[in-house]
Amino acid sequence: MIPIYLDFNASTPVAPEVAAAMRPLLEAYYGNPSSTHWAGLPAHAALDVARGQVAGLLGCSSDEIVFTSGGSEANNLAIKGAFFAAPGGANHIVTSEIEHPATLEPCRFLEGFGAEVTYLPVDGTGRVNPDDVRQAITDRTVLVTIMHANNEVGTIQPIEEIARIARERGVLMHTDAAQSVGKMPARVDDLGVDLLSVAGHKLYGPKGVGALYIRRGVVLEPLIHGAGHECGRRAGTESAFLATGLGAACALAMSADRNHDIRLLRDRLWAELRAAFGDRVALNGHPSVRLPNTLNVSFIGHVGADILARLNGVAASTGSACHAGRVGFSPVLAAMAVPTDVRMGAIRFSLGRTTTEGEIEDVVGRLRRLIPAMSQVT
Repeated sequence: MIPIYLDFNASTPVAPEVAAAMRPLLEAYYGNPSSTHWAGLPAHAALDVARGQVAGLLGCSSDEIVFTSGGSEANNLAIKGAFFAAPGGANHIVTSEIEHPATLEPCRFLEGFGAEVTYLPVDGTGRVNPDDVRQAITDRTVLVTIMHANNEVGTIQPIEEIARIARERGVLMHTDAAQSVGKMPARVDDLGVDLLSVAGHKLYGPKGVGALYIRRGVVLEPLIHGAGHECGRRAGTESAFLATGLGAACALAMSADRNHDIRLLRDRLWAELRAAFGDRVALNGHPSVRLPNTLNVSFIGHVGADILARLNGVAASTGSACHAGRVGFSPVLAAMAVPTDVRMGAIRFSLGRTTTEGEIEDVVGRLRRLIPAMSQVT
């Protein structure tokens, strides 16, 4: 049985073009990018190229890009850095209930340092109401941090409107764009954000590298203290090897947009599931304002983890997990008030550049045979 990968929101394969760009850094350009001699200069030049490629995709200047170890570090730097750099008395953060743990956990951590955090609710499609943001902001608000697109259901947030509200109140705006960069436009001036997080392995780059966009004039307290790397914003010798991979992935995202084709395959998968199962399958998330590659569906009356366990060779993710006979539910679907019998059967199919029509047909065919058999057993 040929394996089928439909978990691109979890991680993407390294694109061949990206691997090719990285290879010289692995084999030859081994010098320290901070060194000014013959061995360090090529690495420094590669770092500059990569920084420019990331900036090009985001529509900002190269000096506004800080390389990190990934999206989690970028989020931590944005949230903790803004909080610890804030003037006295400013201790309030606004976020949402459906953020990635890389946002929620830093916020909870800061509560131990006196932070007051407002966790905004979402509607049934997973969207934040901008009016809730407006009402939540106080004179002590340091930061608003709302993800650009949700990793589980793909729902896209009204970041432009939220950022406009934050700007009017003089509050910094951060968005976790790990899932959206490379899948849809995420130019910082269009979004109106001050801080934006990128994760390399979500857009066909390597794991272990990411970036944080920091708008000129924004001051953050560094997470990592040491020498003056990254203009004093992140100490530690940069990996020109990994940065080159991220840069090449961003350049590829600008030159090879397959998102329209992916959307068509995603919509075909949903249409065929509806045709096969009718009202026994439900869509989770916004029906149209969502990532072009993401389909989160619930097989009503089933447990998503059980279905995936029987879909041999199909890589996808579930919003529920069964441990010792107990089913744990997705906090995102719970925040969206998805009924228990619906959210327990959730599965996220996330497509990518290598997804084919044949793979979609194969998965639907397997589900057509599997679901009735599981229903008979139960």
